[in-house]
Amino acid sequence: MITLHVNGADHQLEVDPETPLLWVLREQLGLTGTKYCCGIGECGACTVLVNGRTALSCSLPVREAVGRDIVTIEGFQGPLAEALRRAWLEQDVVQCGYCQPAQILTAAVLLRKNPQPDDSLIDAGMAGVLCRCGTYQAVRQAIYQAAREYVLMV
Repeated sequence: MITLHVNGADHQLEVDPETPLLWVLREQLGLTGTKYCCGIGECGACTVLVNGRTALSCSLPVREAVGRDIVTIEGFQGPLAEALRRAWLEQDVVQCGYCQPAQILTAAVLLRKNPQPDDSLIDAGMAGVLCRCGTYQAVRQAIYQAAREYVLMV
C-alpha cells in the first residue's frame, strides 16, 4: 500500500511500486488529462508537476512520487492556471488537444521561473513537449498573453 498526494488529496493505493505514475493516475485515479504517447519520456505528453517541477509520468516509477506533491491538469488551479487557460482559448491554441495539458503545465513552470520570457526562453522551456499539430507559434503567443496577465496578478 502506498499513499500519493495528488491534486491536494491523499490517495491510498495498492500498486506495484515500479508502475509508472502515468498508469496510476489514469487507471487507478481516473485522471485522464495526463496522456500516454511515446511511453519512453521523449514526447512530453505525460507531463505532470511533481513538487512544482515538470516530470514525465510515463517514466517515473510511482515509488519515486511517494511523499511528493503531484499536480495534474485536473488539479492545476490559481491565478496562473486561469491566465494560461484563458490565453489558450483566446489564442485558439488547441487543434487535436492531445499535448495541451502537458503544454499548459510546462508553460506554468516556465512562467513561474521567468514571468517575462522572450522567444528563446519560451522555445527552450517548451522544447520537452512535442505537438503533433505544430501549434508552436500559437503556444508562444498564448504564453506571452498569460505572462502579461500573470505579471499584473503578482
